[in-house]
Order: sequence, then structure tokens, then C-alpha cells
Amino acid sequence: MAVVVNLEGERGRSARGTAKNGLDALVALCAEDIKAVNEAILRRMHSSVPLIPQLASHIVAAGGKRMRPMLTLAAARMCGYRGDRHIQLAACVEFIHTATLLHDDVVDESDLRRGRATANALWGNKASVLVGDFLFSRSFQLMVEDGSLAVLGILSTASATIAEGEVLQLATANDTETSEQAYLEVVSAKTAALFAAACRVGAAVADRPKAEEDALETYGLNLGIAFQLVDDVLDYGASSADMGKNSGDDFRDGKITLPVVLSFLRGEESERVFWRRTLEDLDQKEGDFAHALELMRKHKALDDTIERARHYGRIARDALGIFADGPEKRALVELVDFAIQRGY
Repeated sequence: MAVVVNLEGERGRSARGTAKNGLDALVALCAEDIKAVNEAILRRMHSSVPLIPQLASHIVAAGGKRMRPMLTLAAARMCGYRGDRHIQLAACVEFIHTATLLHDDVVDESDLRRGRATANALWGNKASVLVGDFLFSRSFQLMVEDGSLAVLGILSTASATIAEGEVLQLATANDTETSEQAYLEVVSAKTAALFAAACRVGAAVADRPKAEEDALETYGLNLGIAFQLVDDVLDYGASSADMGKNSGDDFRDGKITLPVVLSFLRGEESERVFWRRTLEDLDQKEGDFAHALELMRKHKALDDTIERARHYGRIARDALGIFADGPEKRALVELVDFAIQRGY
């Protein structure tokens, strides 16, 4: 059973097409550069230890939208950069992202990502963690080779923030008393920080003023928050094909996401007993997931999570206001629509 949430809002059906076009426009603009990024990734995955490229290529080849490296590429071009440093830095961003995915799948004990078996399911937790460490190390090599202390500062700070977010998430795991603010702190660090850094690096490599760096960081941070909030909803309302994982995995794993936070806060004590049993104690029975969906519908938790995503999306769009109009800016603006409307 799944709940279908109306994500179209006041813009209606046309928003769905706008969202798809937003991603398509970005992909088209970055096509040549992303090809070079993929070549750089393949070169840097090489190791004399066979298991490293084998395992790393499994998750890299799994696809994904390469959204984070494309943010670096598009931001750099929007800022007028015409060199090639952004290629290596975009590869660096993707290595950081891939390393966190490997570690996340181990922590979450996941067996499916993007519709394929996870690396830890195939090679075990130890190999996944160690290859994740290898990719983190590769990313720092790329930062050092770039030679910019500013770039090194942006990406190394993001890496530390992501790690803090992962630990913070552990601290709030299965805790139904988690506040909305505490959850947003996890999302900002664990997910949105890399979006923000990927964008800021684009301005830094183009040697743009601090105001433009700050604007791109604001755009990326709020885009990342919106992206994760929609992911929270999709886990309760999308098919496995759309998600690349099993629908309801967050519930079965006892993850505290915003729809849960809102449902818990708005619920009666009997409902809170249900959430504590299923998410804190992980004592789940047949029909519990369906009941969780009923409670979320009752309290409009999914609708309101999407509305919050739209709020952060509006902040992201506004942050780009200082940049001159052009194809990159338009694609980045429309990317917000994709982030919010995807899967529906």
C-alpha cells in the first residue's frame, strides 16, 4: 500500500514537465564536461589492489544523476569560468558523495541502492568501508592537486560537516522525540552540505566575489534540504522502481524522518505509543506500515513535508537573483522544480 501525495500544487500538471526539463537542461549544458568528469573518475579509481576499482566501479556505474558534480560544472560556467579545473573538482565532489554512500549503506545495513545490490551486500561491510576511505583519500588528492587553499577549505570543511551529520544522525536514530529542528540539522549537515560546497566551489574556481560564493552556497544548501525532504516523502509514497530502493525502508529501519516527526508531534498518546513501538523498539507487525501511512494522511505530515521542501526551494531560487540571466542560471532555477517534483 502506498499513499500518493499531490506534489503539483498551484502550478498543476505543467510543473511536472518543467521539473523534467529542469534536469534535462542541466544535463544538456554539462554534457561535454560531465563526460570529462566521468573519464577523470575512471582514471582515479585505478589501483593495483583489484578489489578497489571493482567495488568502486560497482557503485559509480550504478548511475545516479551526477547532480552534485553537475552543480559544480554549471556554477563555474555561470560565473564565467572557462578553464578546466572545474572538471577535477567535480570529480572530487563525486568521490566524496560516493564514499558517503558506501559508508551510509554499511551503517544502514542496506541491500539495495538505485535498484542494484549494494556493495556491502556483495563484498561485505569491511571492504565497503575501506574502499569508501580510499575514495575520500582520492578526493583530497584532487583538492591538493588543484592548488587552491580556498577550494581545499570549502571541500574539506564539507567533508567534516558530512561526517558530523552522520554521527548526529546516529545520536537521533530511532528517537521519536526528535524535534524538527534537530532533524533539519542532520539533513543540513549530512546531505545539504555537499550540495552547498559543490556550488560554492564553482564560484571559487572562477575567482568570483564572496557575495557570489555565499549566494551559490545558499542555493546549494537549500536545494539539498528540499531534495532530502522529498526523499523522506517518496519513501512513503513512491514505487521501488522510482526510489531505487524498497518503498517503506525508512519505516522498517526505524528512521526518524520529517513525516514521522510531524505525525508524532501532532498525534494523540495512543498514536505515539504506535510510533515508539514500531520505530524505537522496531517491533513491527503486518499492517503497521499501512497504519503509519494512515496517520501521516490524518495529520497531513506528507503534504506539509512537501510544503517545507517548496519553502526551501523558494529560498534556493531567490539566492540566484544576483546572477545575470543565462542558460546555466535558468537550468539551476528549474533544477529546484525537478528536486521537488521528481517521482510524480
